[in-house]
Amino acid sequence: MPNLKTSIKDLRQNKRRKSVNDRLRNRVKKTVKKQTTLIKAGAIAEGEKNLKNVYKVLDKAAKKNIIKKGKADRIKSRLTRNLNKLPKDNVKTAKKGA
Repeated sequence: MPNLKTSIKDLRQNKRRKSVNDRLRNRVKKTVKKQTTLIKAGAIAEGEKNLKNVYKVLDKAAKKNIIKKGKADRIKSRLTRNLNKLPKDNVKTAKKGA
């Protein structure tokens, strides 16, 4: 245990910061997992609605240095790419000249 007054205060601050960081890190994990389950289920409409929320959470985490900016960008890119790979219902798939 710390003995100095400043060390005691520093320990309090670190505990508080850790709880805030853990909360945000868990929020990132939950939103990314929710998006991946929507993609696996093939729910395109819900996935597109949820993608905006995922971007927001990842950008906030990157801004507060919970995760690195590159990691946030990579996760966003992969989720968007996987969502766009899903087949669209309203797109015609007939070949030309048939």
